Amino acid sequence: MPRSVNSVASRARRKKILKQTKGYWGARKNVITIAKNVLEKGLTYAYRDRKQKKRNFRALWIQRINAGVRPFGLSYSQFMGKVHANKIDLNRKVLADLAMNNPDAFKAVVEKVK
Repeated sequence: MPRSVNSVASRARRKKILKQTKGYWGARKNVITIAKNVLEKGLTYAYRDRKQKKRNFRALWIQRINAGVRPFGLSYSQFMGKVHANKIDLNRKVLADLAMNNPDAFKAVVEKVK
């Protein structure tokens, strides 16, 4: 009995990988064994960096808030402690945006907290 090979599925599987590696450099885009490894590594980085992105943005917001409150004689930790004590429901993202793009509104928040 002849060997049965599902070439339709095999080709579809390979095409799916090569479609995802489109735009990669050299053999990484068109040699299936190399493309498979590179794609797997890339997807691993993508998963990891979706988590890291959240950490990086939080750190950036903290730096911006800290830089915004320093002229008012406060540190970041003092400011955030007072924000929570005064029950002001603005998260770090909004506070950082105010500190950068709307200094008057941020000054009002700092004065209310003091």
